Amino acid sequence: MTDAALPERLARAITLAGPISLAQFMGAANAHYYATRDPLGAKGDFTTAPEISQMFGELIGLSLADGWDRAGRPAARYVEFGPGRGTLAADALRAMESAGCTPGVHFVETSPTLRAEQAKHVPQAEWAMDGVGLPDDGPLLVVANEFFDALPIRQLVKTAEGWRERLVACQDTLFLPIVGTRGFDPIIPPHLQGAPLGSVLETAPAAVAILRQLAKRIVAQGGCALIIDYGYSGPAIGDTLQAVRGHGFVNPYENPGEQDLTAHVDFATLAEAARAEDAMAYGPVEQGALLKALGIDARVQALSARSPDRGAGLRADRDRLVEDEQMGSLFKAIAITSPGWPVPAGFA
Repeated sequence: MTDAALPERLARAITLAGPISLAQFMGAANAHYYATRDPLGAKGDFTTAPEISQMFGELIGLSLADGWDRAGRPAARYVEFGPGRGTLAADALRAMESAGCTPGVHFVETSPTLRAEQAKHVPQAEWAMDGVGLPDDGPLLVVANEFFDALPIRQLVKTAEGWRERLVACQDTLFLPIVGTRGFDPIIPPHLQGAPLGSVLETAPAAVAILRQLAKRIVAQGGCALIIDYGYSGPAIGDTLQAVRGHGFVNPYENPGEQDLTAHVDFATLAEAARAEDAMAYGPVEQGALLKALGIDARVQALSARSPDRGAGLRADRDRLVEDEQMGSLFKAIAITSPGWPVPAGFA
């Protein structure tokens, strides 16, 4: 059931104080969306890689365990940002245990609905509201799969008067994008200053802040983070804001809080943010190339040999994760490590 309070609250705030930034609109909408439902799977709004196949989580877990082993097998913690239902973590931890790695488990999750689902899959997990609440007593083995794409973005639009911020206005509870009057030309990268009229440049201050905080912790404590999402190496021009509901695209300015708002991740900017904290950053590499390097084809063969009746389904799942025309090239990954931590497999 739609919570009329959120659109009404947003409309009231805009009426009283004027248009709000896209980041404010997106942040409020997604906070409500994720707090009030399980959005995953056939009955939800979208499906992520861990829900497609156990192989995804297993290979991510083995990558973390491999680095942990080469680092001398320290007492470490498994951390996942935005762990969905806990499916990826359950598969990763099972694979890590087979390699002798049994870390404590910590989830960064604000949604009570999703925390309840995560507890079913990973009952030993502990939860934190943000990265500040994570343990500080040892290396961190971190995963963030389709986490950064849901963080609020700002959009700057090239107009005849210069670069201006995209804002959200409303009429009653009908929300619509407009262009503000404040100039932002001084912060536009030089190579983008001459972009055509109507060009859009996206920035993600919240994502950069979280990445820098995480990188600082990894440098101080040791460890590695694998960040997987759909995105590009930027900064670059393009409007990537989108909304998904019922596995289809919808207007991102309609029904705030009732659909998933996301934007493509600028991996180059995240990598630079990590390096600013003296962390090592590798990639981005395409998801398909990464999963091949981690051994997805051998895993398909092993699982098919164990359960021949699953062979066709396993190959279809593999193709969905790996092939360019599906998720293979759209999704990318970067690795963040502390200085001296082994380079994760697939990133060398």
